Amino acid sequence: MRRLFGTDGVRGVYNEEMDPFKAMRLSLAIASYLPRGARVLVGRDGRAGSSDIYYAAIAGLMAGGAKVYEAGITPTPALQINVRDRGYDAGVMVTASHNPPEYVGIKFIESSGVEAPRDVEEKIEEIFHEERFRKVSWREVQYQVERDDLVNDYYVKKVVELVDKERISSKRFRVVIDPANSAGAVTTHKILESLGVKTFVINGDLKSEPSRPYEPTPETITDLREIVRILNADMGVAHDGDADRAMFVDRFGEAYWGDRDAIPLTIHISENRRSKLPKRVVTAVSSSSLVEEILRPRGIEVVWTRVGSIVIARELMRVGGLCAFEENTGFIYPEHQYVRDGAAKTVLMLELMAYENKDLHDIMSVLPKRHVIKTKVPTNPEKTKKVVEELKNMYSKERIIDIDGVRVDGRDYWFLVRPSGTEPILRIMIEAYTKDIAENILKEIMSVVTKY
Repeated sequence: MRRLFGTDGVRGVYNEEMDPFKAMRLSLAIASYLPRGARVLVGRDGRAGSSDIYYAAIAGLMAGGAKVYEAGITPTPALQINVRDRGYDAGVMVTASHNPPEYVGIKFIESSGVEAPRDVEEKIEEIFHEERFRKVSWREVQYQVERDDLVNDYYVKKVVELVDKERISSKRFRVVIDPANSAGAVTTHKILESLGVKTFVINGDLKSEPSRPYEPTPETITDLREIVRILNADMGVAHDGDADRAMFVDRFGEAYWGDRDAIPLTIHISENRRSKLPKRVVTAVSSSSLVEEILRPRGIEVVWTRVGSIVIARELMRVGGLCAFEENTGFIYPEHQYVRDGAAKTVLMLELMAYENKDLHDIMSVLPKRHVIKTKVPTNPEKTKKVVEELKNMYSKERIIDIDGVRVDGRDYWFLVRPSGTEPILRIMIEAYTKDIAENILKEIMSVVTKY
């Protein structure tokens, strides 16, 4: 059976791999999986095409007998915490997250507020492919779609309550926010302003085509980096399309990947917040070796998983821990919710800065420097398999983790080569003690990639 769900929902180019007809059938399959009359909260991001997919999803859910509530434009973590706390049976989030603007997508959220595990996705896929839809009669459609105007306000309240408001507000932090013209524009500035933070917002108007790519990387957020530097702000924050990620920028314009800033955040949760959760973190094989190097001496265990927020969240739920994170800037704090939350990550960093009486640069500057290379190349399943196997053979004397592509840990470097779960590309990540070592590793990897 052909797989629909990727690492985080169903995504595709608008009107090619994903159109309103497919969205309606997928949502009808979701409704058919859920009990008749299930209360489902539906939200969306601000990208082009999401509006069409959103209303198609609502139509499919209603046709299958679900009672639908509209959230409108909202961050994914906002929808998730409302599903968990306010009596909803499920949620459907229309978003392609960090994908390029031509993509659209759908995420299915269980009543726990967490994305559905793989076995549930498989049941929905079976209904979809076999067309075993439950279609209710006209007599059973006895209610209209209702608007839930409390979704974003409830989320703002819950994130603000997460941290020490007085401690943060006393520092009078100045923060620049870049929500990529999408869902984070409706909530993040409100959260920070409620904590006494002076905010400056760029790319904060909602529009269907963003002023910069949805995925926050050091290369895509150059405007934010420059503005933070010019303003000498305490921190900059860049979201992806649905605001479940947050990339931070310091006063010198340096941007940090999520496996780096998660290290001081983990220590903050363990020591300043004195969490009673197990001293353990869950992270993907895409994260830096610095995670083990710094956290293990502090008695914090590191559990490695495949890449993907659903995988990481479910593993954190299974084994317990202080937090979970990915290098892509996703961060999960379980005392808030078992999902990535860009705004929650942001307020935790502000709280850490307040505790230490330091700005972001001073906190991050204590981490050892490494040279990082990230790139990607087009691929297909057959090519990916051959590349991974040859690299495993080439580096067989090193530590190898092959739960998701291949990760190799050498004495003064590590690298990961894995297929994307959302696009037909091979992702290559290299981290080394020096630029020369990283570039030499890249040459060796590309010599294998270009053979096939």
